[in-house]
Parts: sequence; structure tokens; C-alpha cells
Amino acid sequence: MAENEPLRLEKEGHVYQVILNRPEKLNTLTPALFEALPRLFQQLDEDPEARVVVIQADGKAFSAGLDLAEAGAWFESPTADSRERLRKRVHGLQGSMDGIESCRKPVIALVHGPCIGGGVDLCCACDIRIASEDAVFSVREVKLAMVADLGTLQRLPFLVGFGRAAELALTGRDFDAKEALQMGFITTLCKDKEGLQKEGFRLAQEIAALPPLAVQGIKDTLRFTRDFGPRASLSYVAQKNAAALPSEDLMEAMEAFFQKRRPIFKGR
Repeated sequence: MAENEPLRLEKEGHVYQVILNRPEKLNTLTPALFEALPRLFQQLDEDPEARVVVIQADGKAFSAGLDLAEAGAWFESPTADSRERLRKRVHGLQGSMDGIESCRKPVIALVHGPCIGGGVDLCCACDIRIASEDAVFSVREVKLAMVADLGTLQRLPFLVGFGRAAELALTGRDFDAKEALQMGFITTLCKDKEGLQKEGFRLAQEIAALPPLAVQGIKDTLRFTRDFGPRASLSYVAQKNAAALPSEDLMEAMEAFFQKRRPIFKGR
């Protein structure tokens, strides 16, 4: 991707980096970014070389939220047809975050600095979130007389509990990385951005070295359990394993165990 585009894609082995690329604007979220996200994650979903995706940001902030200057054009004089256009636009923006969540590859968010509003929506759509000590989060929409509508209200309760999610969304208050760790929104707290990137890539490489189809199956089953409950998910995962096993990767894991060597998984 070109340097002037809202996202930049880099890769190192089987780990792909999606980089928010508007540091001069604190990586505020623009219409161009919302359009680029689902296309990029569909590409990553289909790329057999991509096993883990890391989302991070250039500059001083992960994201200061929606670019209000650009988004202002979305609010027209209130008429029946303009309201319908806005409803469809919101559905399209929701699809940008859904594209992250529905990507079969695990997605890890590395958060530093401010992560506000739409930035929290983006993080909630990821599978794992880790942050540096300077990270500050806020479900800020209520302070702009809006209801958060890109996924935070739907996903955050499953991450931190209903009561905590309600308190954060109803107040719009800031919460720092230590509190985010305490409540379970992030899983790891790093000293600074350098340490964050180091730990993020260590984690990504650890997952990328594992059998990719099993990793993708775990992500799929976890989402299914959240959406449909444990009983339905038990039947779902039984059918999933019955359809996939034995696999070449399973045989490789067993051979490597008996030969006391590191397995090499190919996703077959």
C-alpha cells in the first residue's frame, strides 16, 4: 500500500502487520479507512501465507477516534431519505469492524497512546489486545451525544462484563492501561511502545508457529460459543473436528513428539 493511504501492510514471515498510517492526524478514522479495512482483511483471510495479523499505529496515538471533520458530511438535513442513507452508512461502517472479527486469522491489537471511540470499536473486534503503559481508552461517543454503533456495545460486555461495559459507555470516561488490564480488556501490559512491539511480535510468532487450521478453528469456535452458547458450540466443534481430523498437521505433531523435534506445520 502507498504511504499516503490510511493503512500500510507489512509482513515478516507468516505475521502480517496492518499499520494505521495517519500519524499527523492521530490516526483518526476516515471514510477511506473504513472502505479499506474490509478489503484488506478479506485479502488476509484468503492469503495462505498469513497466519497472524497484528494491528498497530504510527505516531503518538493508536487512534483518536472518528475524524469528525470528514464525518460531518454524513449528517444531512433530517428527511426520510437522508435518515435511510445514514442507516445504510452505519451498516457499512459496522462491516468494516466485522471484517476484522470474521477474518479467520487471529488478530492482535498493539495499543499505545490514546485509543478513543472508534479506536475502541476496532480493538473490540480483535482477538487479543495488549497495550503500553501510556495507552488511554475511552468509549467517548456519549459525550458527543451519540450511541456507540460500530460494535463496542455488542462486544465489550463479553470482554469485561456487562456492568463494567455499561459504566464505561454511560460515562465516556477515560481508563488507563492498568485498569484495562485489571478488567481483562487487555491481556498484557508493556512498559513502552518498543516493549509493546517486541511482545506483540513474540506473541504473534508463537501463534504463527502452531498448526494454522487448528488456530483458525479455535477462533471460529470461540466466536460461535459467544454468539450461540456452550451447548450448541459443543456440537459445532465435534462436527468441526470430525470433518478435519486426522490431518497432515496432526500426524506431523505426533511424529515430532516421538522424534523429539520441533514440528513444522503446513496448514494441511
